[in-house]
Amino acid sequence: MSNKTSVDPVELREQIKDTYREVAIDPLKGYHFHTGRPLAKKLGYDQATVDALPDSAVESFAVVSNPFVMRTIQPGEKIVDAGAGAGFDSFIAAGLVGEQGQVVGVDMTEEMLSKSRETAAQMGAGNVSFEQGLLEDLPIDDGWADVMISNGVFNLCADKHAVFDEAFRVLRPGGVLQFADIANGNSVPEEARNNVDLWTA
Repeated sequence: MSNKTSVDPVELREQIKDTYREVAIDPLKGYHFHTGRPLAKKLGYDQATVDALPDSAVESFAVVSNPFVMRTIQPGEKIVDAGAGAGFDSFIAAGLVGEQGQVVGVDMTEEMLSKSRETAAQMGAGNVSFEQGLLEDLPIDDGWADVMISNGVFNLCADKHAVFDEAFRVLRPGGVLQFADIANGNSVPEEARNNVDLWTA
């Protein structure tokens, strides 16, 4: 059985945008996935750090795990947050890299970007910025990043090879990719892999 998918990547992106546009605009609605401060606590984020963030940085947080437990982010590092959403992990990373470091969050959803940029301005966070882009085509220079983080986003991309190629393009030699995501060790039927509705369920 082939591991390739014939799912339409444009249709997939539009459905994902629809879902996360709603999470940005109406984070308290209630979704089939966990969100916000209860999720951050469940995933073991430092409670004092999360408590210090404004609601706008936390309420639309919708991920799968905690990429920061894999390795401690160092002061002065340059970080790319691939699929940053409303910026929760970007703001966590910005606090860890300090004033000498830099964080760039990349997301494709305008509503999430608007929210993250407004929150950064509200916080006076000068070491974090947010750019619109796709994980398959990141708006980041070659070899710029010391670390790429990502949280529950690679699984939503149809072309995994392109995503990993971009990750290693933007990382400097010896840079670190630390991402949290959904993995399935079992074979998935072709009809399921090609059903765009199941990708966003």
